[in-house]
Amino acid sequence: MASSSSSTTSTLFSSTLIPILDFPSLDPLSSPPPHLFPRPPPLFSLPSSPLPTPACVAAAEVESSARADAAAASIASAPTSGYVPVEQQRRSFPLTAVVGADFIKEALLLGAVDTGLGGVCIAGKRGTAKSVLARGLHALLPPIEVVDGSFCNADPENPREWEAGLFEKLQAAASASGGSGKNVLLDPPRRVRDAPFVQVPLGVTEDRLVGTVDIEASMREGRTVFQPGLLAEAHRGVLYVDEINLLDDGIANLLLSVISDGVNVVEREGLSVTHPCRPLLIATFNPDEGALREHLLDRIAVTLSADVPAKFDDRVSAVAAAMRFQDEGAQFSADADDAQQALRTQVLFAREYLRDVSIGDKQIERLVTEAARGGVQGHRAELFAARVARASAALDGRDTVSADDVAKAVQLVILPRSTVTGPPPDDDEQQPPPPPPPPPPSAEDQQEDEKEEEEQEEEEPPEDEEQQVRLVLRALEVELRARARARASEQARGGKKKP
Repeated sequence: MASSSSSTTSTLFSSTLIPILDFPSLDPLSSPPPHLFPRPPPLFSLPSSPLPTPACVAAAEVESSARADAAAASIASAPTSGYVPVEQQRRSFPLTAVVGADFIKEALLLGAVDTGLGGVCIAGKRGTAKSVLARGLHALLPPIEVVDGSFCNADPENPREWEAGLFEKLQAAASASGGSGKNVLLDPPRRVRDAPFVQVPLGVTEDRLVGTVDIEASMREGRTVFQPGLLAEAHRGVLYVDEINLLDDGIANLLLSVISDGVNVVEREGLSVTHPCRPLLIATFNPDEGALREHLLDRIAVTLSADVPAKFDDRVSAVAAAMRFQDEGAQFSADADDAQQALRTQVLFAREYLRDVSIGDKQIERLVTEAARGGVQGHRAELFAARVARASAALDGRDTVSADDVAKAVQLVILPRSTVTGPPPDDDEQQPPPPPPPPPPSAEDQQEDEKEEEEQEEEEPPEDEEQQVRLVLRALEVELRARARARASEQARGGKKKP
């Protein structure tokens, strides 16, 4: 009894009084940092009297067991003030509370509006809040409605993008329950869940990524059973790849290929499965640990750097916000709920507006012109920029793309891909006025210049014909300059010009 009660009390103590904090800047698998939350008083205190003798061990165990049960009951019935529930502690840092990184936050919001954009890549050194921004965006995403029984979060309003075999599965389930399978497409079983957040580890295998055969279930049921991978779990959510530059080349190419196509096709022995895959790809990497390959950068829509020097006041505000989130996580998140909810509603409506947003031919020509001026190769930049412009208009609640949307698309998509070191000068730009001509030299200065020119001519003999030609041209230039100076001096003295 004592061991059972002790284990119960220990479990209750570890799950209630010492919760694990999922702080975005720390590894969630590591132990929680100290002093983030106040430690409760211990359940048991050491006795002041000497330890009991062996003859009294049984009585002591019974007494300690009773005390443990009483303590556990008091903890269960105690008010929750002063303690934060575990589900609230694990809330990510609010995106609206992140100081600075305006361009990155805007790019993430545009990616949340149009999940088929192609992903957002954030480059930055350690401690630049890359993972904080990724998890903050996920916390901002609204819940999604999925088909009950789908392994890839299928949209009930879009039966064309259901995984293969889902319709037959729902139809069989409806017939088995005595209903009719005719209305499965019109009114499938639904459930609401949070938008998924799937992180791809560095050592991920191809089978874990795309899916494979579930051997255990196949042997139990006598048929081939598909085991979904990470791509199926991330559909209509966020697919987070940390340190994408260290990811295996084959895995990285497969990942970006599936996301760009929007469909994952798994072909194994005795298995052929097709399911949609349209998550928002958020990739991060540290340039100090290796550059990202060019072909991967080309297939990601927006690539921005987090290594932007912050102002002193912004750094102070960022530190203060992070410390308050550590000490008062629930209250900090509650203070940001209004702004978070407003932004979440804006994203939800923008997804509906996106279907009706149109972009004009002149605006497309502007994007192509800017890409050509920047030396961007291929057409992915213009295609990504057009989608960014449409998403920007939808986020503002408009059905037409404006000049500001085009400029934002150029800044986020085309400019980072530019191979031109500097902008070309405008033709209409006024050139600075030429400097004033120097005053005419005097007779002494003219003689000194002639001596210097003669000495320069006698320094080295010509080595080849090209050098001889250059010396002849220099001599002619010297003679013409001397004649010009002579005429200028005669005019200054009021003399007459010789023919």
